[in-house]
Amino acid sequence: MLTAADVKAFAKQSGADLVGIGSLDRFAGAPSPMDPRFLFPDAQALIALAFRIPRGYLRGIEEGTHFYQYPAMGYANINEVYAPAVLHELACFLEDHGYEGAVFRNTGGRMTISDMTGEAQEGWEAGRTIRYSEPVAPDRPAPDVMFHFRIAAFICGLGEIGYSKMFITPEFGPRQRFAFLLTDAPLEADPLHPGGLCDRCMACVRDCPVGAISGTEQVRVRVAGRDLEWGRLAEWQCF
Repeated sequence: MLTAADVKAFAKQSGADLVGIGSLDRFAGAPSPMDPRFLFPDAQALIALAFRIPRGYLRGIEEGTHFYQYPAMGYANINEVYAPAVLHELACFLEDHGYEGAVFRNTGGRMTISDMTGEAQEGWEAGRTIRYSEPVAPDRPAPDVMFHFRIAAFICGLGEIGYSKMFITPEFGPRQRFAFLLTDAPLEADPLHPGGLCDRCMACVRDCPVGAISGTEQVRVRVAGRDLEWGRLAEWQCF
């Protein structure tokens, strides 16, 4: 029988730096356009893959001498080339063992942002009501269902969301990107991270060059019995 340890070992062998497994019932309360259970109703687990961003990718930016290697290597290459290749290998591995793997890589595409209004849903990226597509049935969300990567990584036990809204792991701090895979394999879920990686020192608020992170307003969402919180982000200023 395929085990969580087998899956993690293969994913790391294929190139993932961190692997976590989450139980899908931890998404209870998510708005339907951000609930991965609609993508694969028979899925029993969510597998999170983390890919480190090497510290040196940021050196030129920090020194003010060279910008392009981080967006090329630390963003585009991981999201568009490296992570999809690992997802493919892991999906084939699961299929070879009689299970299905529905891959989900990092992408900026989103056909709809709808049905996510109200303070209770704010942490799931609520408040925008643009709709470009229609549901295929009355009980389905409109495409595309796009779940919240940071919350999903938390659900898979890899770390926590810091005050800056960046995800923090014990191994790499904020320097990683994620990809995910839904599977009907009955894999044991990892425990949630206990927290404490972010000490709320507010350095992110003080040091953000455009002042995009609020030190006084927070976004809160309850996930898997835990209250998550981060500073409200002025997204256009961040862009």
